[in-house]
Order: sequence, then C-alpha cells, then structure tokens
Amino acid sequence: MTPNEIEAQSFTIIDTEAGPHAFSSDEWQIVQRMIHTSADFDYMETVRFHPNAISKGIQAIHKGKTIITDTTMAKSGINAANLARFGCRVTCLIQDPDVCRSAQSAGNTRAAAAVDAALDDMAGGIYVVGNAPTALLRLIALIKAGQATPALVIGLPVGFVNAAESKDELMAMDYPSISNSGRKGGSTVAASVVNALVKLATAKSA
Repeated sequence: MTPNEIEAQSFTIIDTEAGPHAFSSDEWQIVQRMIHTSADFDYMETVRFHPNAISKGIQAIHKGKTIITDTTMAKSGINAANLARFGCRVTCLIQDPDVCRSAQSAGNTRAAAAVDAALDDMAGGIYVVGNAPTALLRLIALIKAGQATPALVIGLPVGFVNAAESKDELMAMDYPSISNSGRKGGSTVAASVVNALVKLATAKSA
C-alpha cells in the first residue's frame, strides 16, 4: 500500500469506529486527525471548540500569520511546506539563548519565558501548546492582561501537573481556542490540529 492508501484506509476505519457524532464537517476533520495521530477515540468526548476557533485559525493562515509552538517536537510535526504557500512560518523559541537566560534569571520555565519573547510574533497568529502547562498559563495571563493577541490558541498540554487545570482555565475564557478536558494531549496531537487547519484553509482558498 502507498502512504496515501494507508492514510485513506486509516480514516475509513476511524469513521467506521467513531460512528454517529455531533461534530460539524470542519470540526470532524480536526478531531479525525487527532484520533489518527493518537489512536485515541477519547478525543471525541473531550475536545472543545470555541465557536470562532476554526474560522479564526483559517483566517490567520490565509493572512500568512506566524504559528508559534511551545516545543520543537510540535514544530517538527507541522507541515511547514503546506503553510509556506500562504506565507506562514512556524517558529519555536524554547531553545533561544535569550529565552534560556530570561528563564534562568526569573526562576521560571523556558516555555513560559518563550511566551513573553513571542508577543510580537503571535499577534493575529496561532499559538500552539502541546506540552507545557506553564506556557499555556502564561499565555492566558497575558491574554487577560491585553498583552497577547493571538487569533487562536491551540491548548493541548499533556501531563499530571496543571495540564488539565490550565486547559480548564483556557476553555473558561471567551477566546478562540481548541483544547480538551483532562490530562491527555501532547505535541503530536497539537501539531495534528494545525495540519488539519491547513487542509481546511487550503480547501477554502481553492
């Protein structure tokens, strides 16, 4: 089987096993890719879409805005070539020397310091958190303070300390976001959401 045939068969299996659902067509394309990446159907129950999330994400891509990730793993999982046709770039500041120095000086995590360093780049773009709750909590604080203005937040940190809590705080806000309840998430799942948005953006620009 070719890679395309394998992917097509995987999606057929997902559709069959998922059965009836209440997701819109656009929402399902995103959830479907989350399941495809993780083999975890729990996302059908836990994923949460702000009403404006998908439209804001597609709009940001069409405008060529920057996609910022909290980890190099999430960055590497995003199809940068498909984004390049829109003029978008994907960046991650977790290893930036200035961010490292700032985090060490403040006694903070690099993920949180990277949010501060990305304030200008994230305006109107997409901030993707797939690993670090500290990044999501810092981003939420800056949004509430009116200092951070991403078009969309993809908040899918994974883990046992503040992962679920940070996502609950994000989803409690009236702000465009795609997230999920509970501890599950991860960089690969977060990247899959971006890739699904890129496919939607491509289809809607044809």
